[in-house]
Amino acid sequence: MRYDAQTFAYLQTGYAMYTSTFIFATRQLDERFYRLDETIATAAKAIPGYLGEESWENASTGLTSNVYYWASLEALQALMQHPAHLEAKAAQANWLDGYQVIISEVLRTYGDSGFTHPAAAHRVQDGPTARAAPPVRPV
Repeated sequence: MRYDAQTFAYLQTGYAMYTSTFIFATRQLDERFYRLDETIATAAKAIPGYLGEESWENASTGLTSNVYYWASLEALQALMQHPAHLEAKAAQANWLDGYQVIISEVLRTYGDSGFTHPAAAHRVQDGPTARAAPPVRPV
């Protein structure tokens, strides 16, 4: 896999990582929603610093969660300013019964590498010699 310079620098340090989580309750989705959703996903993947994404649905609550992983806040903000994202945000009441957005800095991840995950490169060693990633401040 080839990475842009910003993503490659992130992978080398393994320190800075941010997530944007969009949690929503669906009202009624139409063709426009799906078209914008696909456009936003495609745009995200084209932004330098995009690390990956995943989606979850909770059958008991009816909520859906989309998580995007980013190498920088600038990359995350680039998606937030994308015209398709702004269009979807303005029209969200047509499709959603509510939403919550959570922007987070990832401090540490754990796992056994049993499957590929966007946060795997951020993993630090577990155990008595484990070290936390140093805090990263936006420029």
